[in-house]
Amino acid sequence: MLKKLFGKKEKQTEEKILSPINGKVIEIEQVPDPTFAQKMMGEGVAIEPADGTVVSPVDGEIIQFFHTKHAIGIRSQTGLELLIHVGLETVAMNGEGFEGHVKEGDKVKVGDKLISCDLDLIKEKAASTITPVVITNSDIVEKLDKHHEEQAKSAQTTVMEVKVKA
Repeated sequence: MLKKLFGKKEKQTEEKILSPINGKVIEIEQVPDPTFAQKMMGEGVAIEPADGTVVSPVDGEIIQFFHTKHAIGIRSQTGLELLIHVGLETVAMNGEGFEGHVKEGDKVKVGDKLISCDLDLIKEKAASTITPVVITNSDIVEKLDKHHEEQAKSAQTTVMEVKVKA
């Protein structure tokens, strides 16, 4: 009892990462961009989006939001740092077709809207709409199970289950 009152709070070490966008989950190795396919940014999955609404896949904090609104970084409660990169070569769009709904430092819950984007415009102006979701600090990961779903629902379908080192 005293340990419960005065002891250190047990750190959460397991986490489910939900899909941040509706669509088909594909293996990161299938992304037509070597930076992601060769896991230079980290381990993860990618999603072929069915719509342009990106939501938080975890409870956490926005730690980075690119000024072009095409990519966002979130630190989860376990300390995982996730990068959601909407489309490939979308940085060249300079924010056109993207709208941000959060800012750096914001606390977010699963399902909170992060970004809205115009998929048709991305198809027209960028290399692809494929959206990688990667763990950029993979060094803290003890175990990772990836799920490749035919049709993932944002904030509902688990795309990765992660155990971080204690």
